[in-house]
Amino acid sequence: MRSYRIALLPGDGIGKEVIPAAVKVLEAARDLARDFAKDSTRDSMRGPAEDFTLSFQEFEWGCEYYLRTGRMMPEDGLEQLRPFDAIFLGAIGHPTVPDHVSLRDLLLRIRFGFDLYVNLRPVEILPGLELALRGKTAADINMLFVRENSEGEYCGMGGRFKRGTEDEVAIQQSVFTRKGVERVLRYAFERARRRRKRLASATKSNAMQYTMVLWDEVLRQVARDYPEVGVSNYHVDALAARMITHPETLDVVVGSNLFADILTDLGGALQGSLGLAASANLNPTERLGPPMFEPVHGSAPDIEGRGIANPIAAIWTASLMMEHLGEPAAAERIFSALKAVTGEGKVRTPDLGGNNTTQQFAAAVIEKLVPPIC
Repeated sequence: MRSYRIALLPGDGIGKEVIPAAVKVLEAARDLARDFAKDSTRDSMRGPAEDFTLSFQEFEWGCEYYLRTGRMMPEDGLEQLRPFDAIFLGAIGHPTVPDHVSLRDLLLRIRFGFDLYVNLRPVEILPGLELALRGKTAADINMLFVRENSEGEYCGMGGRFKRGTEDEVAIQQSVFTRKGVERVLRYAFERARRRRKRLASATKSNAMQYTMVLWDEVLRQVARDYPEVGVSNYHVDALAARMITHPETLDVVVGSNLFADILTDLGGALQGSLGLAASANLNPTERLGPPMFEPVHGSAPDIEGRGIANPIAAIWTASLMMEHLGEPAAAERIFSALKAVTGEGKVRTPDLGGNNTTQQFAAAVIEKLVPPIC
């Protein structure tokens, strides 16, 4: 039997509502597989049993923790997380703590500390949801974004001089390494090879003559190893426009930390809401720590505590987590149940025009889970 330990970081705001809802879906999928495995052992003709266990440990880190302790997470927080198979993060941020503190001292600390250099964001339209683009169909929007996640514009190098005076100077440096660019590009090419064999790269080498020119050079070098993958190199502004005018031409999209951050939020808008956006933070080549999975809708303090937050992104993220852990059947079962609920259109949270609660939506997904198929 395969066993997985999951560290839960619900974080702030609605993270404390959507993560428990998604965990209930995960537990239901686990119990379904376990019960089926028990039955299948009685009949050897039914094929190999699908059986795994999930255990969860919650950590209270986040902005409330910061207000009590002066830290977003303990000094040894990374060491506490290191033994787990995955981290399931809810949302980080609250008006009581500056955004650059909450982001850099928890989320980015985990990403950089475990060298989770790939941020993976699927962008597709769930059944039953209205498209934001006129004249397009759900089939026209099916992209997978690969964002460089560990250096680039978010490396944190820089400073402020003569702070608070009229002569103040602020410098923010971006850092691009050949190793960092090449490894994220190779991952993107591998994903493109397994999908529709199309890769789009976001750059801005006409204006940024050092970092982006390096990116373009490495792109051309890596592309030689993937002759079956068609490559399109776009300036990031032109690519943003293409996402609106010709989304059907895009499949796998790769970009730097900043560029892909912005483009993926545009992708969330195409999906209908940032409340639908799932993501994974991965290191596909070595394990310095567990991968981290997070819905990227933010903490939404304006609706915190009302029980109406949309759990779609968290449930979709749970499916991504199961796929990465090596349980593709369970991942597909969760995602199929999610699509069945959105497709029916009977159960919806207020942001999608309904009046159901977070827990009611999760319960509807659980009802749609189907047993494994031998």
